[in-house]
Amino acid sequence: MTFTENANKIFNQAINDYHVTDNVDTPVKNPYQEGSIENALYQKCWIDTVQWHYEDIIRDPDINPVEALTLKRRIDKSNQDRTDLVEQIDSYFRQIYSEVKPLPTARLNTESPAWAVDRLSILALKIYHMQEQVERTDASAEHLQRCQAKLDVLLEQQVDLSAAIDQLLEDIAAGRIYMKVYRQMKMYNDPSTNPILYKK
Repeated sequence: MTFTENANKIFNQAINDYHVTDNVDTPVKNPYQEGSIENALYQKCWIDTVQWHYEDIIRDPDINPVEALTLKRRIDKSNQDRTDLVEQIDSYFRQIYSEVKPLPTARLNTESPAWAVDRLSILALKIYHMQEQVERTDASAEHLQRCQAKLDVLLEQQVDLSAAIDQLLEDIAAGRIYMKVYRQMKMYNDPSTNPILYKK
Protein backbone atom coordinates (compact mmCIF):
# COMPACT_ATOMS: atom_id res chain seq x y z
CA MET A 1 0.00 0.00 0.00
CA THR A 2 1.41 3.42 -0.95
CA PHE A 3 1.53 6.30 1.49
CA THR A 4 -1.43 8.04 -0.15
CA GLU A 5 -3.52 4.88 -0.37
CA ASN A 6 -3.16 4.59 3.39
CA ALA A 7 -3.75 8.32 3.90
CA ASN A 8 -6.90 8.39 1.76
CA LYS A 9 -8.26 5.37 3.64
CA ILE A 10 -7.65 7.10 6.98
CA PHE A 11 -9.13 10.39 5.73
CA ASN A 12 -12.32 8.61 4.64
CA GLN A 13 -12.47 6.86 8.01
CA ALA A 14 -12.20 10.17 9.89
CA ILE A 15 -14.83 11.83 7.70
CA ASN A 16 -17.25 8.93 8.09
CA ASP A 17 -16.65 8.77 11.85
CA TYR A 18 -17.43 12.48 12.18
CA HIS A 19 -20.66 12.16 10.22
CA VAL A 20 -22.01 9.51 12.60
CA THR A 21 -23.06 12.45 14.79
CA ASP A 22 -22.41 15.34 12.33
CA ASN A 23 -21.83 17.65 15.29
CA VAL A 24 -18.86 20.01 15.67
CA ASP A 25 -18.78 19.37 19.41
CA THR A 26 -18.30 15.61 19.05
CA PRO A 27 -15.04 14.64 20.78
CA VAL A 28 -12.51 12.93 18.54
CA LYS A 29 -11.89 9.23 19.22
CA ASN A 30 -8.70 8.64 17.30
CA PRO A 31 -8.35 4.86 16.85
CA TYR A 32 -4.62 4.94 16.03
CA GLN A 33 -1.65 4.75 18.38
CA GLU A 34 -0.51 8.11 19.65
CA GLY A 35 2.70 9.21 17.99
CA SER A 36 2.07 7.19 14.82
CA ILE A 37 1.69 8.78 11.39
CA GLU A 38 -1.74 7.16 11.16
CA ASN A 39 -2.78 8.98 14.34
CA ALA A 40 -1.57 12.30 12.90
CA LEU A 41 -3.38 11.74 9.58
CA TYR A 42 -6.65 10.86 11.33
CA GLN A 43 -6.35 13.88 13.64
CA LYS A 44 -5.53 16.13 10.70
CA CYS A 45 -8.60 15.11 8.73
CA TRP A 46 -10.83 15.29 11.82
CA ILE A 47 -9.76 18.91 12.35
CA ASP A 48 -10.40 19.66 8.67
CA THR A 49 -13.84 18.02 8.86
CA VAL A 50 -14.91 19.97 11.94
CA GLN A 51 -13.63 23.19 10.40
CA TRP A 52 -15.54 22.46 7.18
CA HIS A 53 -18.73 22.49 9.26
CA TYR A 54 -17.66 25.57 11.22
CA GLU A 55 -17.38 27.35 7.87
CA ASP A 56 -20.89 26.19 6.89
CA ILE A 57 -22.38 27.37 10.19
CA ILE A 58 -20.76 30.81 10.21
CA ARG A 59 -22.23 31.57 6.76
CA ASP A 60 -25.78 31.36 8.13
CA PRO A 61 -27.13 34.89 7.45
CA ASP A 62 -29.29 34.64 10.57
CA ILE A 63 -26.49 33.64 12.95
CA ASN A 64 -26.42 35.53 16.23
CA PRO A 65 -23.46 37.99 16.11
CA VAL A 66 -22.20 36.90 19.54
CA GLU A 67 -22.32 33.25 18.47
CA ALA A 68 -20.55 34.19 15.23
CA LEU A 69 -17.70 35.81 17.15
CA THR A 70 -17.36 32.74 19.38
CA LEU A 71 -17.32 30.55 16.29
CA LYS A 72 -14.71 32.80 14.63
CA ARG A 73 -12.44 32.19 17.63
CA ARG A 74 -12.96 28.44 17.24
CA ILE A 75 -12.07 28.69 13.55
CA ASP A 76 -8.89 30.60 14.44
CA LYS A 77 -7.88 27.90 16.91
CA SER A 78 -8.73 25.19 14.41
CA ASN A 79 -6.51 26.85 11.80
CA GLN A 80 -3.62 26.93 14.25
CA ASP A 81 -4.19 23.28 15.21
CA ARG A 82 -4.23 22.38 11.52
CA THR A 83 -0.94 24.17 10.91
CA ASP A 84 0.65 22.52 13.95
CA LEU A 85 -0.41 19.10 12.66
CA VAL A 86 0.99 19.75 9.18
CA GLU A 87 4.33 20.62 10.80
CA GLN A 88 4.12 17.43 12.89
CA ILE A 89 3.61 15.38 9.71
CA ASP A 90 6.57 17.13 8.05
CA SER A 91 8.68 16.25 11.09
CA TYR A 92 7.74 12.60 10.48
CA PHE A 93 8.93 12.84 6.88
CA ARG A 94 12.15 14.57 7.89
CA GLN A 95 12.85 11.81 10.37
CA ILE A 96 12.27 8.90 8.00
CA TYR A 97 14.37 10.53 5.28
CA SER A 98 17.04 11.88 7.60
CA GLU A 99 19.67 9.39 6.38
CA VAL A 100 19.12 10.16 2.68
CA LYS A 101 22.02 12.00 1.08
CA PRO A 102 20.70 14.31 -1.65
CA LEU A 103 22.26 13.89 -5.07
CA PRO A 104 24.37 16.79 -6.39
CA THR A 105 21.55 17.46 -8.86
CA ALA A 106 18.81 17.32 -6.19
CA ARG A 107 16.06 19.88 -6.58
CA LEU A 108 13.83 21.63 -4.09
CA ASN A 109 10.06 21.13 -4.29
CA THR A 110 7.65 24.08 -4.11
CA GLU A 111 5.97 22.71 -0.99
CA SER A 112 6.78 20.22 1.71
CA PRO A 113 5.15 16.75 1.59
CA ALA A 114 2.87 17.53 4.52
CA TRP A 115 1.35 20.60 2.86
CA ALA A 116 0.55 18.41 -0.14
CA VAL A 117 -1.03 15.89 2.26
CA ASP A 118 -3.02 18.79 3.72
CA ARG A 119 -4.52 19.39 0.28
CA LEU A 120 -5.28 15.67 -0.05
CA SER A 121 -7.23 15.74 3.22
CA ILE A 122 -9.30 18.73 2.06
CA LEU A 123 -9.89 16.99 -1.26
CA ALA A 124 -11.34 13.96 0.54
CA LEU A 125 -13.79 16.31 2.24
CA LYS A 126 -14.77 17.98 -1.03
CA ILE A 127 -15.44 14.56 -2.55
CA TYR A 128 -17.57 13.46 0.42
CA HIS A 129 -19.71 16.58 0.37
CA MET A 130 -20.02 16.74 -3.43
CA GLN A 131 -21.18 13.11 -3.35
CA GLU A 132 -23.85 14.23 -0.87
CA GLN A 133 -25.02 16.82 -3.39
CA VAL A 134 -25.15 14.25 -6.18
CA GLU A 135 -27.38 12.02 -4.01
CA ARG A 136 -29.87 14.74 -3.03
CA THR A 137 -33.51 13.93 -3.73
CA ASP A 138 -34.71 17.51 -3.23
CA ALA A 139 -32.53 19.17 -5.90
CA SER A 140 -33.13 19.83 -9.58
CA ALA A 141 -31.74 17.61 -12.32
CA GLU A 142 -29.54 20.52 -13.41
CA HIS A 143 -28.05 20.79 -9.91
CA LEU A 144 -27.35 17.06 -9.81
CA GLN A 145 -25.69 17.16 -13.24
CA ARG A 146 -23.49 20.13 -12.27
CA CYS A 147 -22.44 18.43 -9.04
CA GLN A 148 -21.74 15.13 -10.81
CA ALA A 149 -19.46 16.95 -13.25
CA LYS A 150 -17.64 18.58 -10.33
CA LEU A 151 -17.39 15.25 -8.51
CA ASP A 152 -15.82 13.65 -11.57
CA VAL A 153 -13.15 16.38 -11.62
CA LEU A 154 -12.50 16.03 -7.88
CA LEU A 155 -12.05 12.27 -8.19
CA GLU A 156 -9.61 12.75 -11.06
CA GLN A 157 -7.77 15.37 -9.01
CA GLN A 158 -7.53 12.93 -6.09
CA VAL A 159 -5.88 10.33 -8.33
CA ASP A 160 -3.44 12.89 -9.72
CA LEU A 161 -2.56 14.47 -6.37
CA SER A 162 -2.10 11.06 -4.76
CA ALA A 163 0.27 10.00 -7.54
CA ALA A 164 2.18 13.27 -7.31
CA ILE A 165 2.66 12.91 -3.54
CA ASP A 166 3.83 9.31 -3.86
CA GLN A 167 6.24 10.36 -6.62
CA LEU A 168 7.52 13.21 -4.44
CA LEU A 169 8.21 10.80 -1.58
CA GLU A 170 9.97 8.41 -3.97
CA ASP A 171 12.14 11.28 -5.23
CA ILE A 172 13.03 12.34 -1.68
CA ALA A 173 13.90 8.74 -0.75
CA ALA A 174 16.13 8.51 -3.83
CA GLY A 175 17.84 11.85 -3.15
CA ARG A 176 16.46 13.47 -6.32
CA ILE A 177 14.54 16.05 -4.26
CA TYR A 178 15.51 17.34 -0.85
CA MET A 179 13.22 18.56 1.90
CA LYS A 180 13.48 22.04 3.30
CA VAL A 181 10.76 22.95 5.76
CA TYR A 182 9.86 26.49 6.76
CA ARG A 183 7.76 26.76 9.89
CA GLN A 184 4.64 28.86 9.58
CA MET A 185 5.13 32.21 11.27
CA LYS A 186 1.58 33.42 11.78
CA MET A 187 2.06 36.83 13.29
CA TYR A 188 -1.57 37.54 14.17
CA ASN A 189 -1.67 34.60 16.62
CA ASP A 190 1.41 35.84 18.47
CA PRO A 191 0.78 38.50 21.17
CA SER A 192 4.33 39.78 20.61
CA THR A 193 3.89 40.43 16.85
CA ASN A 194 0.21 41.38 16.50
CA PRO A 195 0.07 45.18 17.14
CA ILE A 196 -3.57 45.00 18.26
CA LEU A 197 -2.44 42.70 21.08
CA TYR A 198 0.96 44.10 22.09
CA LYS A 199 -0.23 47.72 22.12
CA LYS A 200 -2.90 46.98 24.70
